Amino acid sequence: MNDALIRYFPHVDYAPCWQAMRDLTDNRSPDTLDELWVLEHPPVFTLGQAGKPEHVLNAGDIPVVKTDRGGQVTYHGPGQTVIYLMLDIKRLGLGSRGMVTAIEEGIIDFLAGLGVEAASRDDAPGVYVEGAKIASLGLRIRRGATYHGLAINRDMDLSPWQRINPCGHVGQPMTTLQAQGIPLTRTEMEQQLVTVLANRLGLSPRTGALPDWYNQASTLSAG
Repeated sequence: MNDALIRYFPHVDYAPCWQAMRDLTDNRSPDTLDELWVLEHPPVFTLGQAGKPEHVLNAGDIPVVKTDRGGQVTYHGPGQTVIYLMLDIKRLGLGSRGMVTAIEEGIIDFLAGLGVEAASRDDAPGVYVEGAKIASLGLRIRRGATYHGLAINRDMDLSPWQRINPCGHVGQPMTTLQAQGIPLTRTEMEQQLVTVLANRLGLSPRTGALPDWYNQASTLSAG
């Protein structure tokens, strides 16, 4: 098992978080610990490298950010847990497809433990419950390491999803843990999901402190 730092953030603006992921990836060495960042974003649409602007139907007052992960357009907002995975996939013995499969199976295992039957799809990354998408997935691999990650809908307002074609799929229905009758608090849900994911990925998790970049960004936004 490889040690991994798990950092739990309250709420994080998208731009500084994205920059911090890239900085960690660019500066890591073979000895750098893997990290998982568990957080929420304010409302934002992100358009992946293959993203087509026409899949953003009506952004309205929600910002659209063109980012460097794989995939099309997705939405992040309150009531959704995002887990970013900064992992040395060579050290973990995983290729890109193996990484995606491990993440999807980890989410499916987590939901199964709560009595919810879920599945992945060959034609569209993510996890689905009776055809409705409950978790999205988008990664970038650079210098043998991943960043970006997954997002799972806890108890979020689903109406912003109607302003886009989620992951490029017209009319894709979305769902939440709350809609599946799962009563976990945010903290309980995040800790349980991290435990299951870490097991799937061969990681030994330990909680880390909030990093300097987050403290600086929080001070600036508060000021």
